[in-house]
Amino acid sequence: MDFSVLLSVYRKEKPEYLKQSLDSILAQTVPPTEIVMVEDGPLTPELDAVLAEYKKDPRWKAVLLPQNMGLGKALNEGLKACSYDLVARMDTDDIALPDRFEKQAAAFSADPELGLCGGQAAEFRQTPGDAAARKEVPLEDAEIRKYARRRNPFNHPTVMYRKSAVLEAGSYQHAMWFEDYYLWARMLAKGCKCRNLPDALIWFRAGDDMFGRRGGWKYAKSAVSVKYKLWRLGVSSFGDFVISAGGQAAVALMPSGMRRRFYEKFLRKDGASGHGQKGAD
Repeated sequence: MDFSVLLSVYRKEKPEYLKQSLDSILAQTVPPTEIVMVEDGPLTPELDAVLAEYKKDPRWKAVLLPQNMGLGKALNEGLKACSYDLVARMDTDDIALPDRFEKQAAAFSADPELGLCGGQAAEFRQTPGDAAARKEVPLEDAEIRKYARRRNPFNHPTVMYRKSAVLEAGSYQHAMWFEDYYLWARMLAKGCKCRNLPDALIWFRAGDDMFGRRGGWKYAKSAVSVKYKLWRLGVSSFGDFVISAGGQAAVALMPSGMRRRFYEKFLRKDGASGHGQKGAD
């Protein structure tokens, strides 16, 4: 089954993380047919040096943007360059488990109506495999639709989707920090069939800076704006909007240390035992 992998990199990312991410793609049991890398504005010499090693691969396709446009716009440009209808997303600081693409390709092969397929994410702080936590999302279409009313039902770096379904929903649109959630909501509103696999598909890099990014007035304002859009789409009810927007805004305005503890206690499962609260952002 032919498919593209879509990534975007910008100058503030770490070269060693980028290399780990790309190596995990090349080590897949079912390798991609094409690798589309968006260079979102000029990069550092160190990042350029890493990419130079991989650009020799005949599957490589580079999309060069003259200035930094942000993730959503960068992915839209990359999506246009993808040659195949099946597209796997990957972030340049995460690490794919070796059989990630094999499992997702099998899901699409088994169900021609499937439009979007994600999976679970195993978080780590220092070394992949240290099992800091597990970010879980619901599995079947009906559960996903119910969950989406208040929370993001997909781990964005784990998804594989049909390019045609994404384009039909209007592709990525402006919703700062929430471009993916807003896209999934529009795909659900269009009737796109979705699922998540029960397996962890990536090692997701989590640190204190991640919890710091998910706070502040701008983040809270964007969260409320997106939840309002979901209500207007009919994906959620007004009650869902009030509860979820209010709750997320309150968490965003917590001190960073308190917010980190809240995420770890209520929105993650323990990575080692698998016990604890189920949740996602």
